[in-house]
Amino acid sequence: MNIACIIPARGGSKGIPGKNVKTLAGKPLIQWSIEQALNSQRINKGVYVSSDSDAILSVAETCGAIAVKRPDELSSDTASSEAALQHCIDVIRSQHDIDLIVFLQCTSPIRQQDDIDNAIATLLASEADSLLSVLTIKDYFVWQDSANNNESAHSVNFDFQNRKRRQDLPTQYLENGSIYVFKPDVLAQYNNRLGGKIALYPMEKYCSQQIDDDAEFMLCDAILRGLNRSSGVQS
Repeated sequence: MNIACIIPARGGSKGIPGKNVKTLAGKPLIQWSIEQALNSQRINKGVYVSSDSDAILSVAETCGAIAVKRPDELSSDTASSEAALQHCIDVIRSQHDIDLIVFLQCTSPIRQQDDIDNAIATLLASEADSLLSVLTIKDYFVWQDSANNNESAHSVNFDFQNRKRRQDLPTQYLENGSIYVFKPDVLAQYNNRLGGKIALYPMEKYCSQQIDDDAEFMLCDAILRGLNRSSGVQS
């Protein structure tokens, strides 16, 4: 089976300037995801970084990835990840037949050693067309505030007037943005990374940290430094 990995990384980061190449626990942020993909036993048709930034692409190539220059029209704040993914898939398909795409978000740098391969195995075992990684939230009481300030907030996944024990709540899942796996035709058909039969791959809570601001960057830095000597997290 031919499997390639795509890591999109735009150059324009407003929250944290230069975020994708900023040093996180001793490495550029994007290097964590590149190395994890390169260490996969199932990804056999290359690890591709799609970016409009020459600086990001240079770091990616140094780390062993294949650089794909993203057109300007696919690099704006309003451009979708799906459009960038399709552009990169077209580049890959000009060189290889591809059965599966692994899409990693480099802003989710914490993954256990076998997460990528286990996610692929989960999709194959369930005969799914696409997969997303998730955080299990069985023991969370979820509330939603009202859009109208005159109305009361309300409970979402439980009845607060008939409160159950946490362990009796239904199992629900939060999309954590770390790993997606899909057949290329899913993206072409649905213009979405997810479609057809969709499978879930639960990950550990600490692996679900995403980086969107300085506080989250510092949190991930601390987690990775603390786990760097552990064989459970790739470094």
